[in-house]
Amino acid sequence: MVQIKGTAVLDTVSLVKKRGGEDGFRRIVALLDEDARKLFSGEVFTSSWYLLDLFTQFLEVEIRESAAGNEEVLIKGSEAVIERQLRGIYKVFVKLGSPEFVLKRIAAVHATYFQGVEIEVEMMGPGSATIRYTGYEKQHRIIGFAIIGFFRKALEISGAKNVQARFATPIEAGKGYAELAIRWT
Repeated sequence: MVQIKGTAVLDTVSLVKKRGGEDGFRRIVALLDEDARKLFSGEVFTSSWYLLDLFTQFLEVEIRESAAGNEEVLIKGSEAVIERQLRGIYKVFVKLGSPEFVLKRIAAVHATYFQGVEIEVEMMGPGSATIRYTGYEKQHRIIGFAIIGFFRKALEISGAKNVQARFATPIEAGKGYAELAIRWT
């Protein structure tokens, strides 16, 4: 059972409310199943853990309703979240290191947002890395868009150019792992 930290849930809710207002948020919540509706209608705590299935259901409905199904919007949203964090609480990671250092540190931080998911970074040479996720299930596929944005923006902030990120093995492949391939100059 994969869980997500309340901080990530609250960051997402904040972005949704910023984009669509309180009424837009309520409209999305009304379309969720009962368990997800309870989560997003109640108080979410930053240090609590919530089922990733409920969170991904929220993301899917939100993208369908407010972005006409364009899942790429999640990349931009996660880029905004990581940019705020890297210019705030985690800014030391960007100042201290190369893109390789930043990748490893960001993967470590990212791991604190999920329970039931393992993250490994393998440097493939200068300007290339593979990040392997173990634990996500097929129904979590939409989280992959957020992951792409997370790493892409972190690398750009650290000074990397021409950043490309794509899942060589996508979450929805159902192989028990997913691999994000990243390249930069």
